[in-house]
Amino acid sequence: MAVRRKIDDYTLCLSCGRSECTERRFHPIMEKSKERSLKMKKLTIDDVARKAGVSKSTVSQYLNQRYQYMSEATRQRIAQVIEELEYRPNGLARSLKQNRTYLVGVIVANIDYNLSIRCVKAIESELQSRGIQTLICNADEDPDKERSHIETLLARQVDGLIVFPTAHQAAIYEKLNEQHTPYVFIDRLVEGVRTQSLLLDNEAAVKMGVSELIASGHSRIGIMTLPLGVQPITPRKERLAGFRKVMEEAGLPLCEDYVCSAAAADLADELAKLMALPEPPTAIIAANDIVLAELLKASNRQGIQIPQQLSVIGIDDAEFAQIYNPAVTTLSQPAREMGTQAAKIIMAGIEDKEKPVPITYRFAPSLQVGASVKDLRRGE
Repeated sequence: MAVRRKIDDYTLCLSCGRSECTERRFHPIMEKSKERSLKMKKLTIDDVARKAGVSKSTVSQYLNQRYQYMSEATRQRIAQVIEELEYRPNGLARSLKQNRTYLVGVIVANIDYNLSIRCVKAIESELQSRGIQTLICNADEDPDKERSHIETLLARQVDGLIVFPTAHQAAIYEKLNEQHTPYVFIDRLVEGVRTQSLLLDNEAAVKMGVSELIASGHSRIGIMTLPLGVQPITPRKERLAGFRKVMEEAGLPLCEDYVCSAAAADLADELAKLMALPEPPTAIIAANDIVLAELLKASNRQGIQIPQQLSVIGIDDAEFAQIYNPAVTTLSQPAREMGTQAAKIIMAGIEDKEKPVPITYRFAPSLQVGASVKDLRRGE
């Protein structure tokens, strides 16, 4: 039957415009018009199900990424219909129905660290693939800002938190426990708080660095870190303790003058003091990427040649280490793997209401050999 529209007292065919059209088919223009009309109205899950030829529950399973309940052909058909209709789920209705916001908060102790940037990128990527949005906050190593961020994110009713802690603040995390909000620590531990945590095997990293220097004939080895503070954060404490332990195990003398902990702005002065000693160290381990950057800048300003006068190894795989001349030997953390794993753990905590077993995951470092270590055995 011809598709017609009545205008005043005349019935016109929408295809040819004649008042008496005997065509008995739908004109293509009408099919496109119907599709446009469907897009213009507020689409629902029923519209997607109807056009895809599946049940409403199947579309719901698709939207919640429960693909195991459907065939691959059905999954692809629903995806195609969603794309054609430009359907967007009602996030508010979804949140109210499932009592979730599909938001995860990420609090970074210091966004300046290369590890933080790379981990956050991996976290965001993994969560986005699961339909979860991230809210990222930087605490600037300030415990008060960390506490404020946690309270703000809780007010936003995030489903969980991934935290690079700034200090030992057990009380604020007790509040998370009381509210049954899942959370995961990265890079640092908090004394008195038991939760799932992911961090580098710091002792193994220092041992690997010292062993590399010993293999090149070095015995006067030092280490530079940022300040330990009253309550030292985990990486600094563990790397310094690991350094003392591995030097003792290697039977090498530990000169306390070679152990330096100072603020970033003071590291240049500390390096000058080290090199002015009657017997200065022949090698330094920079305990993180910020220390390494300051050490390299100070070396340039003070005319210290690397590795001719001072061999250097950095912990944390800073990108600038590979473009520095000479390229710096580093001990890298698997940041992407750590971030991805943290995202998977927090999702498991959100979806499984059982309290998780507090496990600390330690990740192995990897040695990235550059040209910043002089081989004293050959005088090179």
